[in-house]
Amino acid sequence: MRVLLIGANGYLGRYVADRLLADPAVQLTALGRGDDADVRFDLATGSPGALTRFLDAVHPGVVINCAGATRGGARELTRHNTVAVATICESLRRSGCGARLVQLGCAAEYGPSQPGSSTAEDAVPRPGGPYGVSKLAATELVLGSGLDAVVLRIFSPVGPGTPAGSPLGRLAEAMRRAMQSGDGELKLSGLGVQRDFVDVRDVARAVHAASLSAAQGVVNIGTGRAVRLRDAAAVLARVAGYGGALHELDLPQQHAHPGRPPGLAAIGSPRSEATPEQIAGTAPQPYPYPDGCGAWQQADVRTARDRLGWRPRINLEESLADIWMEAACRI
Repeated sequence: MRVLLIGANGYLGRYVADRLLADPAVQLTALGRGDDADVRFDLATGSPGALTRFLDAVHPGVVINCAGATRGGARELTRHNTVAVATICESLRRSGCGARLVQLGCAAEYGPSQPGSSTAEDAVPRPGGPYGVSKLAATELVLGSGLDAVVLRIFSPVGPGTPAGSPLGRLAEAMRRAMQSGDGELKLSGLGVQRDFVDVRDVARAVHAASLSAAQGVVNIGTGRAVRLRDAAAVLARVAGYGGALHELDLPQQHAHPGRPPGLAAIGSPRSEATPEQIAGTAPQPYPYPDGCGAWQQADVRTARDRLGWRPRINLEESLADIWMEAACRI
């Protein structure tokens, strides 16, 4: 089976590539913007015609799209997450290769969920920010394309290679600095959020399974269990051997305010400073959860089990141990 993997050098794409290369039945071709891609092509600016000609020449049986942007303004997110997918869909429709498309979506497409609930694929998407909107638009393009296609909505991926800007990445970095400087206490904020953390290697297994299956539509990929970031911090401290005290700063709306000591940025959000207008209450307050997913998200994963034969295998403690090993190398 010849597979064209787009975005092989990204956080998820690297593990998908490793998983596919371990399958002797797969012939893998990587397409991307970097010099180390087998074929260089920028989906955000390249023409559907050029990609169609490449598809006709390579004739893949499966196209997997792991590419996209998680940061940036609405224009940049739309270009890399929506326009790029429109190019893929248009090229596959024009091509005679008849390839199956596996698109990686995200839980941000759903937006906030009711605490205690599990979000199933038939939930009405209500993304709470431009990232979720751009990914949902891509999903709609795929579902309306008429292609043999499946969209995997990935919940909160963790494990080795976790980006430093993610909540668990920032948590590990804060703990590393505390241990390096000998601090006996670690002050953190934003720990009340609950997310469904799924190991990136389990995500790669799901992508592999989806490429071999006949499943179509949307399939959630998560563990089916929400974990409070506060509890993840306690596990990380145990794994790291950090004996100091963890003090949680209970900050309303999870964003900076004039009473926060300098440097104590919320784990769940980028560091920010409130403007005078926000302090006075005369300007709109920023959305309290940067990913637009509210305080709670938990996947209903029955579809992945039934249609892909997939279940998560790696528990959160193992994922956190791998995150910590990478952070510890910087001590």
